Amino acid sequence: MYKIPVSVLVIIHTVDLQVLLLERADHPGYWQSVTGSQNAGETLVDTALREVSEETGLNPSCFQLTDWHVENRYEIYEEWRWRYGPDVQFNTEHVFGLCLPSITAIRVSPREHLNFIWLPWQQAAEKVFSPSNAQAILSLPAHWSFVESKA
Repeated sequence: MYKIPVSVLVIIHTVDLQVLLLERADHPGYWQSVTGSQNAGETLVDTALREVSEETGLNPSCFQLTDWHVENRYEIYEEWRWRYGPDVQFNTEHVFGLCLPSITAIRVSPREHLNFIWLPWQQAAEKVFSPSNAQAILSLPAHWSFVESKA
């Protein structure tokens, strides 16, 4: 069964803008935020909550999940294109933020990730391999100040 070319990117961060990164098991040295493809019948929020739980062991319903209303459309890396239908070349990624009160130990899914690290947002943006992930992290202060002002 092929993946749906719609995914979420969840920037997990603390109130002081430390960002969680995960190292990919299938590509050591590639660091990223939580990501994952939407399953049939899921809302984007459902996908974000499921992926956070699967990839970190966190219960995301205990924290503040925010839809940033940002969409990125990008060409799927050639090495991962086999996961999608034969004519699929592009993915649409939807960006969310998940705020934790402080740095928290997580449990990585060994099938997907080797390790995790918490970094200040500027360093996290430099470490990720995906341009859209880096851009989302760089926009974190603006999104977080917006959320804080609504509280």
